Amino acid sequence: MGIGEASRRATADLWLGMSVKNLCLVLLTLQNSAFILILYYSRIMPLDGTSNPQRYFTSTAVFLNEVLKLGVCLTVALYEISQKMSPSAPATSLFSTLMAKVFTGDSWKLAIPASLFTLQNTLQYVAISNLDAATLQVTYQLKVFPTALFSILLLRRSLSGPKWIALGLLMLGVAIVQIPASASISLNPLHDPNTKLYLPRSVGDVRRLGNLATKPLYKRSATYEGIEEDLLLEHPSKNILLGVAAAVAACTVSALASVYFEKILKESHTTASVWIRNVQLSFYSLFPAFFIGVLFVDGEAIAKSHFFVGYNWVVWTTITFQSLGGILVSLCIHYADNITKSFATSISILISLCVSVWLFNFTLTTSVGGVDMT
Repeated sequence: MGIGEASRRATADLWLGMSVKNLCLVLLTLQNSAFILILYYSRIMPLDGTSNPQRYFTSTAVFLNEVLKLGVCLTVALYEISQKMSPSAPATSLFSTLMAKVFTGDSWKLAIPASLFTLQNTLQYVAISNLDAATLQVTYQLKVFPTALFSILLLRRSLSGPKWIALGLLMLGVAIVQIPASASISLNPLHDPNTKLYLPRSVGDVRRLGNLATKPLYKRSATYEGIEEDLLLEHPSKNILLGVAAAVAACTVSALASVYFEKILKESHTTASVWIRNVQLSFYSLFPAFFIGVLFVDGEAIAKSHFFVGYNWVVWTTITFQSLGGILVSLCIHYADNITKSFATSISILISLCVSVWLFNFTLTTSVGGVDMT
């Protein structure tokens, strides 16, 4: 399918008087902002006051993200197929048609971007665990540059002068973002009196509000061995260099995966809806997410505790938003292109910045590289 045909189709498709292309871009912008913030909170929120508090394993979150996305896309794909079949058609015919569409033609090509998207999701968790939400959001906009380069190399696309200027300004803006010099940053629990918003995790958290002076101590023995590990659990430290490296790597991997996915969508001779493509992506993503992430990386630790350790409504909300983002990205690529998507979501920086200042006491500075500009 040619790019011009895709553009005409996007213009013709309207929903509530708004083009599907613009609607997807707006929703993706809002999703990006909300996801970064909820993801950040999920990595710093106070631990349960149990005898063995733990944070959730990011590998399980990445895996469940793909499971949830697969379920949603399978449901929509089945609905699309059912609309084209006779009402009297048996369920076996419906599922066999779905299987034929998913595992046919060039579906195997989706294994490459699927693995890359899984790696990107994993790197996002590493980055957000070591950076604040606003800094990650700004750094993540570097994705526009590799996206443009991969679009030129893989899609033979050319950029206009204004777009090159915009790319240069974006790169300059990311380069001058001041990153805190401290290698270790302590994060106070969100029931600290200075915090402007407290989101209780459980009924036990509500009870503890009546006695803020007694903070829980998680003792492992009568001699309190392992106190340093306990403090790190409650107040996780940050490695700024690791966070930046993970964010840059995630940008590059995401750009390559998105452009390659766009290339498959717009050059494939196999007729498949965007929902079928999402089913293929999610299916092939399950294998690296489970076998590499869950079993190989965290398998031993998960076996000692359990798969859903540290899970609560915040973690499930994070997984839901991440799944929604994956679906919206594919829709934006289908109806628009990667460069337009990347520029449109840049406004999420401002949203995340404002909310970070309000919720997480993020402080704006006027210095660049340690030099005061005032």
